[in-house]
Amino acid sequence: MTRPFTGGEIPELAQLMASMETVIKGKGSVVRLAVVTLLAEGHLLIEDVPGVGKTTLAHTLAQSFHCSFHRLQFTSDLLPSDILGVTIFNQKIQEFEFRHGPIFANFILADELNRTTPKTQSALLEVMNEGQVTVDNVTYPLCKPFMVIATQNPMEHQGTYPLPESQLDRFLMRIRMGYPDQASEKEILKSRADGGLRCAVAPVLTGEDVLRLQRKCRQVHVEESLYDYLLALIRATRESPFFAVGISPRGSLSLLRSAQAAAVLDGRDYCVPDDIKSLAQPVLAHRLVSRTRHISQTKAAEEAENILQDMIDQVPVPL
Repeated sequence: MTRPFTGGEIPELAQLMASMETVIKGKGSVVRLAVVTLLAEGHLLIEDVPGVGKTTLAHTLAQSFHCSFHRLQFTSDLLPSDILGVTIFNQKIQEFEFRHGPIFANFILADELNRTTPKTQSALLEVMNEGQVTVDNVTYPLCKPFMVIATQNPMEHQGTYPLPESQLDRFLMRIRMGYPDQASEKEILKSRADGGLRCAVAPVLTGEDVLRLQRKCRQVHVEESLYDYLLALIRATRESPFFAVGISPRGSLSLLRSAQAAAVLDGRDYCVPDDIKSLAQPVLAHRLVSRTRHISQTKAAEEAENILQDMIDQVPVPL
């Protein structure tokens, strides 16, 4: 579990969190993870059953900034060109020109990502990792800041295509919304009783503010002992007999950046061990490949999370 947000020393981040929590009721830890992902310059995967607020969280985060936003509804007939754009011949100027796709925005909601085919899913790989699009051997840079917020249903639901490990590894974090508690659900019912579909939030930060905070995260100090602690966690996954594939260097870097972002969110310019320990589960679990066979993917993911948590509990925390 993550620590509750304390406000820290950055008023605009405190305002951002407070604003988002007026819509995302009773999910302060989930909101915190979403903001940490943004500050760490990563992408977010939200996995859960339909109707628990995955899309609402993505909309709320995007609406909190003076930035461009596009929603992509993934279906089985969606093509890569529907996302990236296409080169067409302009008869007026007698030249080929590139028509930008919806991926050219600051925030992208990839809704129900695992309902489209692997070919279309793979179109996001370069986009998420390199921040650019290549069409017909021409490269086009994306907007900055840039963040993909993807939602997906559990693998056992009909009409889903599992995301390959290479694409899962592009997401900084995978989180679950979970059902709201009774008090929070009662608030949701009261706020929607008049037929309103979604509560809106006012923009709090600009794109330049986000880039400034992201640069601030990179400057957060990390003690030598914390590097050793982080690498001990990573090494435990690589040496475990329960995992066919351990955490890659990309995963260890993602955990480091997340810890630095958590420090900034708490108003610190240095990391503490709990920054790493509290974020290890959402940052690392989806990157692990279990050796267990003959069980569902959802069960395998739960088993991997439980084994990872045991490792996190066993690795000594530096004093």
